[in-house]
Amino acid sequence: MAKKAKRERLDIYKTFKLYIGGRFPRTESGRYLTETTHKGAFVANICRASRKDFRDAVVAARKAQSGWAGRTPFNRSQIFYRMGEMLESRRDGFERALQERAGYSEKKAVAEVDAAIDRLVWYGGWADKFIQVFGNTNPVASPHFNFTMPEPTGVVASLAPRSAPLLGLVTSMAPLIVSGNAVVCFVDHDHRSIAIDFAEVLHCSDLPGGVVNILTGHRDEVLGHVSGHRDVDGIAVFDAEGDERRSIGLEAADTVKRVHFYDTPDKADWSDSAAQSPYWILPFVEFKTAWHPM
Repeated sequence: MAKKAKRERLDIYKTFKLYIGGRFPRTESGRYLTETTHKGAFVANICRASRKDFRDAVVAARKAQSGWAGRTPFNRSQIFYRMGEMLESRRDGFERALQERAGYSEKKAVAEVDAAIDRLVWYGGWADKFIQVFGNTNPVASPHFNFTMPEPTGVVASLAPRSAPLLGLVTSMAPLIVSGNAVVCFVDHDHRSIAIDFAEVLHCSDLPGGVVNILTGHRDEVLGHVSGHRDVDGIAVFDAEGDERRSIGLEAADTVKRVHFYDTPDKADWSDSAAQSPYWILPFVEFKTAWHPM
């Protein structure tokens, strides 16, 4: 009997799309960027987000923000813990991606995944504590109770770090959403596919769609549109210097946006303790004071 011929097949490459409103749409522009490994081998075509994609992400974030802010801090902490659980369950894939795509050593890849998981759990622990720490009961000279409480700013655009493809993204996202903000993260570095891998973790972690939106592309193409968008309440900026900082500040001033420039740790080591603090939550909360008669 003749042997059956071995069936040949083509590898199916993963399609890395955007993450908007809890879904994975392609960019409306049809444009793409080609990602390669640190050795130059093809990884995938990555969506090159447009200004229209950014507008769609802001709409999704606005729809999701009030519901997210309305959840109890304890429930937000549970969802943060679930994010950590899901990342832990997929750690092998992220370690492999960091080594193959970004050129990490095995030790460095393990350390970055460990730090990303721990950071999610750490900020989750602050969800029901930062209000107690930074809120206050104020002494007043009238027969009233006077309370000052932090509340989320609203929709925040985050220009994510250009280093540490996984940990940098987690660091730029976690302190923004733990207080009840919704965020649009714009990722611009050589290993954008890892950000979309992380979007799949978020998608399976009980996080409501639209609370975190992830766009990949060139930051300079959308920078003015991000800074000037009238339905964006704040901008968290990482790895911006000189003219870029000045441009963001000028554009944001026109709509009285809150802008905060986060300092990059020495040698861009996002696992450093300086890149993790409850004070990183504060730039995008508003302190509201309420009076109540005794």
